Amino acid sequence: MALDTLTDIDWSTWTPTVQATLLFVVRDGQVLLIQKKRGLGAGKVNGPGGKLDPGETPLACALRETEEEIGVRAVHARPAGELRFHFVDGLRLFCTVFRADDALGEPRETAEAIPFWAPADALPYDAMWADDRLWLPALLAERPFRLRALFDDDTMLDAALEVVAETSAMTQTDQHE
Repeated sequence: MALDTLTDIDWSTWTPTVQATLLFVVRDGQVLLIQKKRGLGAGKVNGPGGKLDPGETPLACALRETEEEIGVRAVHARPAGELRFHFVDGLRLFCTVFRADDALGEPRETAEAIPFWAPADALPYDAMWADDRLWLPALLAERPFRLRALFDDDTMLDAALEVVAETSAMTQTDQHE
């Protein structure tokens, strides 16, 4: 059966094959972004993040990956939303997204990423994953969200965004730690 829309997926039994995180530092109208150098999404602009290590919580992963990828420590990081990506090749990625108020240290380039600050009102969406333009405005407005998206490689086939009343309503994170 071809996967063309979100309704082609049984989300009630959907389980991730990979769990990951993203972290966005938002400070003084600027967002700390990276140009990813390797791995899934290489060449694209995103927030720092990566796959959870065994036994690691999403928050610990987001903080570790941010420090490893760009050399800064996020301050006051908190859950902002959840992303469920289903790729037609079978990859099922669950991502917890965090927002932080600041970062300690100066962002630096590493083998993983090139960091840069971008104005929150002029994010480079054309260089980002297609779904980012759907949920990043909710993150910037501090409105908790859930997104489900279907991708064929890096082409988004379908997506649905739900803005939720409060972060505690996002129970999927606890189920997949």
